[in-house]
Amino acid sequence: MAEDQMTDQQLNEAVESLCRSKAEEFQLIGYEHITGPDIWECISHKYEKGGVPPLYQLVNDILSLKVTQFMNYMTMSAYRGSRLD
Repeated sequence: MAEDQMTDQQLNEAVESLCRSKAEEFQLIGYEHITGPDIWECISHKYEKGGVPPLYQLVNDILSLKVTQFMNYMTMSAYRGSRLD
């Protein structure tokens, strides 16, 4: 393995850190209950069919996530979860 490649653990830690950072950003603007795992759930939902994208796209998707996108995802998730007929 090349010296500049990340291990799986390092990659997971970096993604967790980015998600926490984005959650903290949302908390600063009044969305106090959003957590890093919430951010990851929203972002990773996009990858269910196609698999995990390249690292640069993953980082971009996390850092460019807008509150409106996140809230739309949460609303749709709640709607899907309540439709258990």
